[in-house]
Amino acid sequence: MLDNNEGNVEKTVEKIEEVVHETPDSKVEKVEVPKETPTVVAVKVDETSKAIEEMENSVAEEAEKNEVKEEKTAVLDYTVLSLEELIKELQNTLSNNPVHKIKDQIEAVKSAFNTKFGALLAENKKVFLAEGGNTIDFQYSNPLKGEYNTLLSDYKKQRDAHYNAIEKQMNDNLDRRTEVIEKLKNLIEDADANTMYKEFRVLQDAWRSIGAVSKTRYNDTWKTYHHHVERFYDLLHLSNDFRDLDFKNNLEEKLKIVAKAEALAEITDVNEAFKELQELHKIWKEDVGPVAKEVREDVWQKFSAATKKIHDKRHEHFRDMKSKYQEIINLKFIVIEQLDGYDTSKNKTHKDWQNSINDIEKLRQEYFNIGKLPYAKSEEVWQKFKAATKKFNNSKNLFYKDEKNEQQENLKKKQALIEVAESLKESEDWVVATEAMKKVQSDWKKIGHVPRKFSDDIWKKFKAACNSYFDRYHDQKNAVSKEQQETVDAKKAFIESLKEEKAHTKESVLEAIKTWQEMGQLPRNVRHLEGKFNKQIDRLLESLSLDKKEVSMLKFANVVDGLVANKDFRKLDSEELFVRKKIDEVVREMQQLENNLGFFSNAKEDNPLVVNVKNRVLEFKEDLDIWKEKLRYIKSLEY
Repeated sequence: MLDNNEGNVEKTVEKIEEVVHETPDSKVEKVEVPKETPTVVAVKVDETSKAIEEMENSVAEEAEKNEVKEEKTAVLDYTVLSLEELIKELQNTLSNNPVHKIKDQIEAVKSAFNTKFGALLAENKKVFLAEGGNTIDFQYSNPLKGEYNTLLSDYKKQRDAHYNAIEKQMNDNLDRRTEVIEKLKNLIEDADANTMYKEFRVLQDAWRSIGAVSKTRYNDTWKTYHHHVERFYDLLHLSNDFRDLDFKNNLEEKLKIVAKAEALAEITDVNEAFKELQELHKIWKEDVGPVAKEVREDVWQKFSAATKKIHDKRHEHFRDMKSKYQEIINLKFIVIEQLDGYDTSKNKTHKDWQNSINDIEKLRQEYFNIGKLPYAKSEEVWQKFKAATKKFNNSKNLFYKDEKNEQQENLKKKQALIEVAESLKESEDWVVATEAMKKVQSDWKKIGHVPRKFSDDIWKKFKAACNSYFDRYHDQKNAVSKEQQETVDAKKAFIESLKEEKAHTKESVLEAIKTWQEMGQLPRNVRHLEGKFNKQIDRLLESLSLDKKEVSMLKFANVVDGLVANKDFRKLDSEELFVRKKIDEVVREMQQLENNLGFFSNAKEDNPLVVNVKNRVLEFKEDLDIWKEKLRYIKSLEY
């Protein structure tokens, strides 16, 4: 609890109690305080009262908690960072986030730093003792620890300032609530029939705008305030129209709250029901005014009965949970035993450890999903759970420490291969250099990971050297021979002849395709002529009186047959993949349109929207038939 300015708060409470116990003067009739809003006057304590009291206390605690709660944000795995990196992360966290949002991150950094610094301290002490030093004389200082302590001290100062500000605000809110109560009391005592209702509304709005107060003051101030609100309605000569309208609206709202509370009693999740009931009590107290005297007791009793039902159901749930605690403990110990006995001896690679980390995370989730225990019963179990996970983490951290050293060695090996590749990239001894380059590439693949900050840079250098060599290699290999040049010239001339011919039939186009293929393959560096020929064939087919499907299939067959003739199997695979993708796209579009038709189930058949959607479905069906036919064709080829 926040306890600054405690004396001022006590004085405020004394003022509140004076207001509660003060006897109204001659202007005001004696009032019996309704059971709906019990004051500090003694009342008979029964089971329903206990339930109501517990609920009111929980609402008060929740109001304060919402004011001071710390927001949770994602926490990184700080255990893999060095001391220097942890300090940098701590500094960044403090600089870039509100202080009430970083508690989890700070605690995680503290845990990781203390563990690593403790290990460093132990290591230095071990060296000191090995060199003949005495334990009592051992001292160790490190500037990193000083920097860490300074940052941590800054965090504590910022956090204290944050909560001192919240505490001050809650004390200010308490004073403002007391002030409203005093003004309300004065309004009752010195009522002016012409202005009292308007002034009362202003006070109501002022009360609702005031923020949270501490949970120890919440209920007292509200009960006092509500007591005088009822006095205002019950004892003064208010306009009947205003009063009755307020009473009517308030009764409707309270009956709605009662109905919601009664419905909550049927919810299986008792914790969720209790949470929702807290909110209903808060609305009842803070947002809805009193009702007419003759129905006040009845509506309050209904709300109290619903509250007690949820209260009893929740307590029954916790009694059942208590009987299951030993079962939960036993199940948690089974998981702990699995964690403790988890074998990491066969883990040799990063992938092995990632698999193990996933296994451990599943066990951790299983542990938490088993259920919660009260602190008195959970501490022993929790400590054993922490010890088991720590055992795994120690093994993991040891591996990654060794992995870091291995990555440095891998970096040196890859840098050596880069030197070899760069020395070969200008070579024209194609046989020797090509074999050497292939071996360099093979050796590169066998070497493991390097530190991440170097991986992109060295890969770019290695790739550039290899590409430089193999580009030159393919250029010389693809140089056009005299015989190949004749083929190129012949095919260029054939394309021109197709452009000049005016009249074509389906048979003449197919004959042109056959002639093109029989003329032989083109060298790799002039394969663009295939594209020119295919465009010319497409133009000729589109000029014929053929249906859409036949034209599409003839075009497709021409392209695919050309790829087979050139043994360009990579492009053939890509073409098949593309066709399959188009089939999936068309099917999805058809399904969406057919779903849309469901929205027009009551529409007339000649509705323009319905007609348009149906036409589009037919178009997609035609496209789907064509794409399926293309897939069958390409699958029928032998290559």
